[in-house]
Amino acid sequence: MSFRNRVGGILDTSLFQNVILGVILFNAVILGLETVDPVMAQAGPLIIALDRLCLSVFVVEIVAKLYARGIAGFFRRGWNIFDFIIVGISLVPTTQGLSVLRALRILRLLRVVSVAPSLRRVVEGLVTALPGMGSVFLLMGMIFYIGSVMATKLFGAAFPEWFGDLGRSAYSLFQIMTLESWSMGIVRPVMEQFPYAWAFFVPFIMVTTFAVVNLLVGLIVNSMQDAHHAEDAEKTDTYRDEVLSRLDRLEEMMRGQAERARDSAGSGSRD
Repeated sequence: MSFRNRVGGILDTSLFQNVILGVILFNAVILGLETVDPVMAQAGPLIIALDRLCLSVFVVEIVAKLYARGIAGFFRRGWNIFDFIIVGISLVPTTQGLSVLRALRILRLLRVVSVAPSLRRVVEGLVTALPGMGSVFLLMGMIFYIGSVMATKLFGAAFPEWFGDLGRSAYSLFQIMTLESWSMGIVRPVMEQFPYAWAFFVPFIMVTTFAVVNLLVGLIVNSMQDAHHAEDAEKTDTYRDEVLSRLDRLEEMMRGQAERARDSAGSGSRD
């Protein structure tokens, strides 16, 4: 076995994956401690050194994957590209103009998703659901636009801070959809001047909060189930191929033994 194959084998072991997961979680704690001024005042150099050590581990991991898989093989997997981008952001110098990149270093915690298979299934299910979610978002946008126009015309003159224009109406309706202070904060004050305003707000909540939002949840759940079934099917196919391969080897061995037995029997009869 070549050195490249040995490196690839090490990268695929569960022990190596668990070590990387531990470094990611430890690095997340370190990045959190960097926001605590008393801790930085006492152990700032040590925390910064530990952060750079964790980053060095991530860089070594990326380099090892590039060496073992090759550039084409490495960038063929989406999760490798994700890891490469996250680590690359951490390597950009945090100058005054790019100081926001210092805050983006916490994105390294997202690498837990690429390491943990269960989390990968969740993200893959969410990505798979995006096409269907696009149609639902379009429907939601149409409902919000219609509701915003109606609310602006109905309540804009009396409550300009909530429904003075389309933007404010859309924001107020979004707050109502999330059920955050919708009754006492918005609807009941409106109903004091417009007693039948409930006929507008209640159907809006029923359609958006209890119908469209649950439709989004259903799409995501179905996509996650499909991803889980696809993974199970892949594991089943792999196991079946392995069993068939072993059966073929066993059949060849038995055939070879039978031929050797016939040969030995034929030579014995000639003698």
